[in-house]
Amino acid sequence: MTGFPRYSIYFAAGRNSPLSPFGAELLGYEAYGGDEVSLPREALQVAPDWREVTADPRKYGFHGTLKAPMALAPGKTEAGLMTACATFAQTPRPIPTIRPVVDAISGFIAVIPAEPVDTLQQLAADCVREFDSFRPALTAEDRARRKPEKLSERQRDYLDRWGYPYVMEEFRFHMTLTGRLDAERRGPILAMLRERFATLGIETLDIDRIALFKQDDAKARFRIIGEWVLVR
Repeated sequence: MTGFPRYSIYFAAGRNSPLSPFGAELLGYEAYGGDEVSLPREALQVAPDWREVTADPRKYGFHGTLKAPMALAPGKTEAGLMTACATFAQTPRPIPTIRPVVDAISGFIAVIPAEPVDTLQQLAADCVREFDSFRPALTAEDRARRKPEKLSERQRDYLDRWGYPYVMEEFRFHMTLTGRLDAERRGPILAMLRERFATLGIETLDIDRIALFKQDDAKARFRIIGEWVLVR
């Protein structure tokens, strides 16, 4: 069984970015402080069950995955992981810039790049590799939980190698706003989210930092315990 606490390395836009309250309000949860947030009226008008619509992403906080949730391998510590995050951030690298849009991806709605960005793919791949030593070996139970029979051959290979199937060529950056929705429901919700996002006026977004999120136990939500701006 998956151990706890669990840690993940995500992109979070930063406390001062208008994108952060946008996501927190829609999810009803702010991961920087671990606080509940009132759901916006517009969301409840288009979907009275908005709290259920956003139940799954609320658990994780508003983020873009770079290294998927993991317990710590034997001998690894939270302090050591935080030091590794700081070292990673201090290594100069190209900073990805995306043109963010709100769209459907695999049945849910998220903020995603309008087009592929090679430097973002590279950043995610670097995170997968650099922090992999902190991850314990994949157990048979955790492997089965990923339903490998439904994955492609490459995804199964990545699951076995990296503990998560959607890495490297399979990686698609997204900042999730809803759970999976059927096509009939998706249209009105997507329209509302696009209209709300347009008011932010965000034409481009630098993926310029990493944040360390922690989940204390199975019932807890992930919260941010550290954040580091990447060196250019």
